[in-house]
Amino acid sequence: MPIERSKIHPSVKIWHPELVNIYDSEIGEGTKIASFVEIGGAKIGKNCKIEAFAFIPPGVTIGDNVFIGPHVVFTNDKYPKATGEWTKSPTIVCNGVSIGANSTILSGLTIGEKSMIGAGSVVCENVKPHHVMFGEKAVERGTIH
Repeated sequence: MPIERSKIHPSVKIWHPELVNIYDSEIGEGTKIASFVEIGGAKIGKNCKIEAFAFIPPGVTIGDNVFIGPHVVFTNDKYPKATGEWTKSPTIVCNGVSIGANSTILSGLTIGEKSMIGAGSVVCENVKPHHVMFGEKAVERGTIH
């Protein structure tokens, strides 16, 4: 699996570089990336931790100090289809966010600063800063102080 055409800070730790697929991306200093991660056309901030099997496609921007749990999937097309035009919908994950394992983040959303997404959530609406969201269709559950 290749690492191609990407700007990766020298302090980034990729645990098994031969077991990731990273292309056309930018990854900030101090970030740690586990095995079997795919990052393509995305921007990742400083001091993030991305766990195994995460999928981060083109159009996703992740801020600093963000945790991405194992098997987290971001999407980047609101109306995907097998043929025809593809419309990328940018997704923004602000600083200090934590996203639990097996969560799916639909495209075109903003996840606010220092919010938390519970494991297994399907996030289909914007998340306000400092809020907790979880569930099959993640809805606001409270605030973080």
